Amino acid sequence: MKDFDKQLGQCRQQIDNIDQQLLELIAQRRQVTKRVGELKSRVGVPIFAPEREQQLLTKLKASAQQYQVSEQLIEDVFRRIMQDSYVSQDEQGYRCVNPDIANVVVIGGQGQLGSLFVDLFQRSGYSVSVIEKHTWQNADLVLSNADLVIVAVPINQTDDVIAQLSNLPKHCVLADITSVKVRPLKQMMKVHQGPVVGLHPMFGPDVTGFIKQTIIVCHGRGEPAYHWLLQQFRVWGAELFEVAAQEHDEAMAMVQVMRHFSTACYGFHLMSEDVNLQQLLAMSSPIYRLELAMVGRLFAQDPQLYADIIFAEPENLAMMRRFSDRFSDMLNDIKNNDKQGFINKFRQVSVWFGIDADKFLAESSIMLEKTQKG
Repeated sequence: MKDFDKQLGQCRQQIDNIDQQLLELIAQRRQVTKRVGELKSRVGVPIFAPEREQQLLTKLKASAQQYQVSEQLIEDVFRRIMQDSYVSQDEQGYRCVNPDIANVVVIGGQGQLGSLFVDLFQRSGYSVSVIEKHTWQNADLVLSNADLVIVAVPINQTDDVIAQLSNLPKHCVLADITSVKVRPLKQMMKVHQGPVVGLHPMFGPDVTGFIKQTIIVCHGRGEPAYHWLLQQFRVWGAELFEVAAQEHDEAMAMVQVMRHFSTACYGFHLMSEDVNLQQLLAMSSPIYRLELAMVGRLFAQDPQLYADIIFAEPENLAMMRRFSDRFSDMLNDIKNNDKQGFINKFRQVSVWFGIDADKFLAESSIMLEKTQKG
């Protein structure tokens, strides 16, 4: 037993030494990535380089095979390290793409999402003014020399705010960041004769930057005049997806409205059944724990936000009714003990998903594995 304890102690000491070396190397790597951030900031190169990241991961996973180390382990470790490197680069500030922009105005800039835009513009060297409801008496003066105005207020206030922006300078770029696009874009083009663009950041207010985040862009009028703004987003690390406003709203009916509505309904059902959440979690599979976490996440946030999204467009009601009809259709299979009818519908959906179903299975398996490790 003494010999065992001695050998075990030696092995543990070796592990401690190696861990210390790894820590020192990670710290050294972070210092280098900071210098990379400084260089990128100086010339305006985007922080996030997806091609470079994928090349590194491919190379590292290939090397892992030579050392008989799990490729998945290497990918997990280096994705975390790379994410930290983006943070270190983000700390350096950003290049100002258009120094000629003298005054950026964010209406609602004290809100969670609006304040993120304010912070990034300021860190890039722009002069930023914020207008809130309680400071609206000064709005005319602030807006009179604006070069860019971003409307960052809740959906239910957006139309009213836009309606008050008819006296902006002709050259001023007017943009909004709401999750619906057809109506705000139409309103902005009606009240303002200058450049107009609709934006939809596809992330919540809890993020701290734009790195690896998607911003949807719906062009309105005068694209060359706001090209600098889109480039500034890229410098901040965002990935842009350009789409027509109508297509955006149709997609969001699925991506946001249906998802939030069905999640809210499920949460309401759990409450109404008065289930014991802790007992449910204790007996749950990892995938259901993850699903339940996503349900709980919704109810930890502002209900007004989700109500605004779901109630934003009259067409959403028709979509939810169709969902209700299809739910009832499948429920009738169970009511009529028509197991084959249920199976047939299941198979039809499986065929519709095609190879994406297998991809989603693989991706979700990786996510679950990481959850269990955490």
